[in-house]
Amino acid sequence: MSSRLILALDAMGGDQAPRMVLEGIKVARLRYPHVHFLVFGDSAKIDPLLSNDIRPFCSVRHTPDAVASGDKPSLAVRQGRNSSMWLAIKAVKDGEAAGVVSAGNTGALMAMAKLILRTLPGIDRPAIATLIPTCRGESVMLDLGANAECCARNLVQFAVMGSVFARTLIHVRQPSVGLLNIGSEDQKGTESLREAATILRGFPGDFMAFKGFVEGDDIGAGTVDVVVTDGFTGNVALKTAEGTAKLYGSFLKEAFRSSLLSRLGYLLARGALAHVRKRTDPRRYNGALFLGLNGICVKSHGGTDHVGFANAIGVAIDLVSDNLNDKIKLGCQDVQSDIAAVSPDAVDKGIDATFVATPDSSSGKIMET
Repeated sequence: MSSRLILALDAMGGDQAPRMVLEGIKVARLRYPHVHFLVFGDSAKIDPLLSNDIRPFCSVRHTPDAVASGDKPSLAVRQGRNSSMWLAIKAVKDGEAAGVVSAGNTGALMAMAKLILRTLPGIDRPAIATLIPTCRGESVMLDLGANAECCARNLVQFAVMGSVFARTLIHVRQPSVGLLNIGSEDQKGTESLREAATILRGFPGDFMAFKGFVEGDDIGAGTVDVVVTDGFTGNVALKTAEGTAKLYGSFLKEAFRSSLLSRLGYLLARGALAHVRKRTDPRRYNGALFLGLNGICVKSHGGTDHVGFANAIGVAIDLVSDNLNDKIKLGCQDVQSDIAAVSPDAVDKGIDATFVATPDSSSGKIMET
């Protein structure tokens, strides 16, 4: 892509902001020299950190306020209209930027993004999606925390969006999709899961290959390209996997330090261990997308460093360049027509927009109206 692309960055979000954000720009520029950045934040803190090699490609927009990591989403929405996060998202809404990246408060970012950008036609609720490492390569997983409870319609829409996401980022022509459940048998799980499975089985095979229910151990095995679940289950599963990886890393270090022979074994295996460390480096998979919004909004992990933030920038650029949202719109239209052809009743139960999810201004939660 040779034409200039403009991306908005919340420079005040993240544990190491704004230094991490600006150093991340340096790394990202090596791969994406055509990108210009609108950097929102406290100019008194940003300007001294702007080196000459990136200054020509950054436009700093001073914002007096910033959303703190502990702020409640409802408070951030009411009092954060002059914050770096709000104004960075608004730049996408106003057409100044093609996408936004922030490492700030997840709940506040979701609430603000949904209020400012709104959802795409045919999508009731946005979902947090990201790539995860597996034995087979990479898979897409969603929702990872945006919606604690989901109906069958939500899960069906997540499957549609996740399939488009997989085709765009991991270039799978016909993504395989599974619903995360407590067993693979048809009678297992909640009513919403079983109903969503019934609808997904009627999908055309050229759009996605629905594999039914998958279990927790299927995530790391890479049994399917897209793992679909509600936000509560998805967040717990993701954090459990991260914690388990850290636990085994700790066990491995302890084992290699246990004796002189073990230390010698470490020296012999150092190259292989470095390969494993690189493959599972969380910075490599940093950058979760708020799928379903009328604009590209990428959430970086708050504790990441400049390398991880640069990868989040890369996710946003790739999705903008591949016109992800246009593909989701087309996918929703095609799937709705296909379901109607298979079973008109399924449309009523599954994918038609019979209600609109809106932010509850008093609690910051998502409610049905």
